[in-house]
Amino acid sequence: MKELLTYIVQSLVEKPEEVSVTERVHGGETVYEVRVADGDMGKVIGRQGRIVKEIRILMRAVAQRQGKKVSVDIMD
Repeated sequence: MKELLTYIVQSLVEKPEEVSVTERVHGGETVYEVRVADGDMGKVIGRQGRIVKEIRILMRAVAQRQGKKVSVDIMD
C-alpha cells in the first residue's frame, strides 16, 4: 500500500524524487505521512482539499479490502 500511495503522489507532483512516504502504526491503524517539495504541496492537496480527500478515500478502500485501517497525513 505504501508503494501505491507513493506512485499516486509522485504522479501528481513536479519533483517526484522529493516525495517521501513514511509508515507508522498507531493504535491498530497504519498512518502514512506524505512529504513533498514546498512548491508541490498545492498539487497534492488540490483546490479546497479535493485531491487529498480522494487519495484518502482510495487508500481506505484498498485497506478495507485487506481488513486494515489506514489514514493519510500530508506533512509540512
